[in-house]
Amino acid sequence: MQHPLYQKATYLKSVPTIDLCPDELTHEVAFAGRSNAGKSSALNVITSQRTLARTSKTPGRTQLINFFTVDDTRALVDLPGYGFAKVNVKVKRAWEAGLTTYIEKRESLKGLILLMDSRIPPTEIDLIMLDWTKAIGLPVHVLLTKSDKLKKGPAKAELLKLKQLLKEQYPHATAQLFSSLKRDGLNEVWNKLDEWMEYERPPKEKKEPVDSKKIRPGSKKPKTKGNIRRFN
Repeated sequence: MQHPLYQKATYLKSVPTIDLCPDELTHEVAFAGRSNAGKSSALNVITSQRTLARTSKTPGRTQLINFFTVDDTRALVDLPGYGFAKVNVKVKRAWEAGLTTYIEKRESLKGLILLMDSRIPPTEIDLIMLDWTKAIGLPVHVLLTKSDKLKKGPAKAELLKLKQLLKEQYPHATAQLFSSLKRDGLNEVWNKLDEWMEYERPPKEKKEPVDSKKIRPGSKKPKTKGNIRRFN
C-alpha cells in the first residue's frame, strides 16, 4: 500500500535556520517529537521508503530542519527531536532557536505531526509543544507511536485518555494510534496530510465485472494473444 504523492518524497536540503529554507514551497507539514519517539520510522513508512529519514538509537542525532519534497510546491519536513539530546549545549541552544523561528514564522507550514510513544504518558515537553502550538494557532495531529507494543485494549485506552485531554485543553489537536512496524493507522495519517497539503487522491480504477450471461454454458473464456482472439 502506497500513497501516490508521499511515495515521491525526495530529500531536498537540510538547513539550520528559516532564512535558508526553500522559497518555492507553499505547503509543508512538519514532524516533531521527543527523541526516539519513532519519528524517522514513521516518516519512512508514510513515504513507503526504507531510508528516507535516518533512524538511530542515539537521541538527538538530527540537528537540522530537513526538507523532503513530494512535488514542486509541497514538502514533508523532519524537525530535530527534542529532549535528551546528547549534544553540545551551545549547539542545542542554536538549533532550538532555529526550530522556534521556523514553527512560529514559516508561512508555508500548514500543520505539525507530533509523535508520542503510546507506552508513555505525555511528557512535560510534549505538553509544552501543545501549549505553544495552541498559542500560535498551528494545527497538530498526534501519532501515538509503537502501538504494536501494547495490546489492543490498553492501546485504545491510552488513545481515549489523550483524546479527552485534547478535547478539554487542546482543541486544535487530533490524535490516532500508529505503528510503523505493522503499518497500522497509515491511511488515517495520509488523510490528515492530504487535508493540510490540499491534495486530493485520484480515485481507484474499478475493474469491470465479467458479464456471465455472455459466456455460453460449457464454453471457456476467450484467451487473447496480441490482437487476435482465439477460442480453445
